[in-house]
Amino acid sequence: MEPPSFSIDVQANLETVLQDIEHATLRAGRPKGSVKLVAVSKTVDVESIRQAVAAGVTVLGENRVQEASSKRPLLADLAAEWHLIGSLQKNKANRAAEIFDWIESLDDLELAARLDRACERLAKRMPVLIQVNVGREASKSGIAEEEAIEFSRRLSGFTHLDVRGLMAIPPFTEDPEEARPYFIRLRELAQSIEKEQVGGITMKELSMGMSHDFPVAIQEGATLVRIGTAIFGPRQAR
Repeated sequence: MEPPSFSIDVQANLETVLQDIEHATLRAGRPKGSVKLVAVSKTVDVESIRQAVAAGVTVLGENRVQEASSKRPLLADLAAEWHLIGSLQKNKANRAAEIFDWIESLDDLELAARLDRACERLAKRMPVLIQVNVGREASKSGIAEEEAIEFSRRLSGFTHLDVRGLMAIPPFTEDPEEARPYFIRLRELAQSIEKEQVGGITMKELSMGMSHDFPVAIQEGATLVRIGTAIFGPRQAR
């Protein structure tokens, strides 16, 4: 993976993003520090990731198991969590359990079973989020909203998975306000699951909002915002 041919000031970009997150959090009447940044590092070179962590990033988000597998050994000295935010294939569950600290994209019971067995072998308990396809888009992963409560009940049987909330990627629109209804629905769905009081399941985390719409997501309850372009610049060609 070659470094970008143009100059990106990762530290300056990150400072702006963190300030924007803090301002949006306070405007929403929420406590300072209640929203965590997931710096989306897919296709980003190793040196830029190092710069981001040195400047204050504590969570990295990767879309692909294979890409993260090549990066993490080179960055093993960094004190950062690694979150899988892309779709996970069942045949890569074992490797994902080894290299990631969180899985934000759980949407299948067989996948959950494989992850649970892998985590048992590793003697670890993996924080996971349930991905919900709020826009019912065929191109995106995630369970249907109406399946979420029963899915959470089924997940409660996996002792090495720590279900902490929901994740969603709404349909992209230029106007961030058009994403608001999807953020509201995800928050309300989390509240509905919480009311079920399923053993071992919590809904404390909502991963929603990206570079163009995270202030709206924060207003609607996001606790994790996934931001890449605003920090690292436009994606590099693969």
